[in-house]
Amino acid sequence: MAAAAATAATKGNGAGGGRVGAGEAAGTRKKKGPGPLATAYLVIYNVVMTAGWLVIAVGLVRAYLAKGSYHSLYYSIEKPLKFFQTGALLEILHCAIGIVPSSVVLTSFQVMSRVFLIWAVTHSVKEVQSEDSVLLFVIAWTITEIIRYSFYTFSLLNHLPYLIKWARYTLFIVLYPMGVSGELLTIYAALPFVRQAGLYSISLPNKYNFSFDYHAFLILVMISYIPIFPQLYFHMIHQRRKILSHTEEHKKFE
Repeated sequence: MAAAAATAATKGNGAGGGRVGAGEAAGTRKKKGPGPLATAYLVIYNVVMTAGWLVIAVGLVRAYLAKGSYHSLYYSIEKPLKFFQTGALLEILHCAIGIVPSSVVLTSFQVMSRVFLIWAVTHSVKEVQSEDSVLLFVIAWTITEIIRYSFYTFSLLNHLPYLIKWARYTLFIVLYPMGVSGELLTIYAALPFVRQAGLYSISLPNKYNFSFDYHAFLILVMISYIPIFPQLYFHMIHQRRKILSHTEEHKKFE
């Protein structure tokens, strides 16, 4: 999940770079792109996803203005959040069929980690939905995805504004730690409820002679952030220096 949070900057990341998703290669590498039909599809997909995350952003702002409080804003955008975050599963298919030149394994890990947090934690443990930590990662994801899908769209159209490129490779400096913090705090808040309900856990004895402790699994997920977060974060810092410095040098010669 730490990887997914990094989709804001370098998709080969991918999150926060992030997943190298639809259009990433078009913006940063001179490789043969997808054919006309695939390009048209990817443009439509990224426009729809940009619009979807904008709907989430507007929903958050409207709910805040109506309530006058940032508490429990999750309920105002729960359905579109689930829909559009789950819609990112198509990015795995894009990689698998070759219309996006990214690693299927890496993209799958990045997408599934977010889908896991949405469905297996936030959806499944109702008690955490009112936690401020949920709003923390939702805001980070929302800003990240609006920028990311806009980046892919303009890259595919060969007309990438510098402001979007700069935002993609700069705002992750704040958004990545913000998203990771929200994810960790949300999982931590879910732990006592998971243990109490025995959620998704399988106890012995049973006919399969197999046991699974979901509570312990979530703790392992949290621990996994320790080695992953610093590596991804500093990798993205390196990518930012390389890509933005290259852009500045290119401008000087124009």
